[in-house]
Amino acid sequence: MKVLVISDTHGNTNGAFKAHTLSEPVDIVIHLGDGCADAILLRESLDIPVINVAGNCDSGSISPRELMWECEGKRILLTHGDAYHVKSGLARLRQRAEEIAADAVLFGHTHQGMLENHASLLMLNPGALSNGTHHRSYAVLNITPDGITSRHYDID
Repeated sequence: MKVLVISDTHGNTNGAFKAHTLSEPVDIVIHLGDGCADAILLRESLDIPVINVAGNCDSGSISPRELMWECEGKRILLTHGDAYHVKSGLARLRQRAEEIAADAVLFGHTHQGMLENHASLLMLNPGALSNGTHHRSYAVLNITPDGITSRHYDID
């Protein structure tokens, strides 16, 4: 399954749609918060599923703050990351992922793209797409029963 992963759009739906167009074809879009309204617009406009979690700037959202998503036999934790203080390090988030036996954890909040592997745990932050962000980026995951691979892409 090919998955577009975005976060921190903060109202930049043009950036979200551009990431989708550049990464097509994808099977699903995951939005990791701070743009729940953007995720709703994507869901209403695209012919593919859109999964999202709420971020710290999504006040009033009914979206979950954290979600365990299973795909191709892999367990993937989706969260914005602020509740785990990811701007100060990834130890709390890594501990949570290990507690629930996740194969991967996807998060945002820092506005900086990142990909790390810790033993059998993949940790991915796609970066941010919001206007005013110094470096806008997104990620594409390929999930198979054999594993998960990821690649970051920049948007000018």
